[in-house]
Amino acid sequence: MEKITSFTINHLELLPGVYVSRKDKAGDAVITTFDLRMTRPNCEPVMNTAEMHTIEHLAATFLRNHAEYKEKVLYFGPMGCRTGFYLLLTGDYESKDIVPLMRELFAFIRDYRDEVPGASARDCGNYLDMNLPMANYLADKYLREVLDGIDESRLIYPAN
Repeated sequence: MEKITSFTINHLELLPGVYVSRKDKAGDAVITTFDLRMTRPNCEPVMNTAEMHTIEHLAATFLRNHAEYKEKVLYFGPMGCRTGFYLLLTGDYESKDIVPLMRELFAFIRDYRDEVPGASARDCGNYLDMNLPMANYLADKYLREVLDGIDESRLIYPAN
């Protein structure tokens, strides 16, 4: 079988960043999949499920309520390896196009102190697995270490 695109990226050279993972066609629409890499694969600890789950709830809520992007958001969710998230948007985008949105998103998560949206038994299948303080911390770290002053090395996948 042929390797899928995400398995062809050199994870030994991959830095935390904002990458276009792939572009697909759905009818006449282009779907851009972004790799929002928050930790360096195989070099630093992965995120725990509780903080990832919290980031997922906050990010999905923020993005689906965003004035400009809410109609373009198809999906926001965790990577199985727990090093980041995927964001799927309708439209033909480059990584640099969404950096301002990612700064807004992660500032929202960093500063969020209320009840996590959807964190109840009625609304979520694993509502007790949440860690807001750690989600706040990781969002702040991603803002400071990745999104502030981001350059090409964190916007384009490394050569294989």
